[in-house]
Amino acid sequence: MPKAKILCIEDEPQMIELIKLILESKGYETIGAIGGQAGLEAMRREKPDLILLDLMMPEMDGGDVFYAMKEEVELRDIPVIVVTARAAPIDKVLWVNVAKVDGYVTKPFGPKDLLDTVEEVLARTRKSQ
Repeated sequence: MPKAKILCIEDEPQMIELIKLILESKGYETIGAIGGQAGLEAMRREKPDLILLDLMMPEMDGGDVFYAMKEEVELRDIPVIVVTARAAPIDKVLWVNVAKVDGYVTKPFGPKDLLDTVEEVLARTRKSQ
């Protein structure tokens, strides 16, 4: 089975590079988009298998990106893992249980935490297709 195409939407280029390094070492195709608007455009163009989404970004934050993609038929079923510095338990509860994101990883994270979450969400998504 081919490895998934993963889109990382983040406002920090260094964080995109770190995530790419971790995921590409396991064979995933990883695309970076700096900022929310660029992220939405990349989603439409690339049709990724999974999105890693930062919440706190200037101009268009992750929440705006998430709700905008959910309104587009071609994008709404792409699984989303929030990757954020928001570590308060209430943030995770709200995003996972209310917004219904597929995963939640807090920064700073270890490579294993990120990979485990990515692999768990992809396995769950493939099972439900």
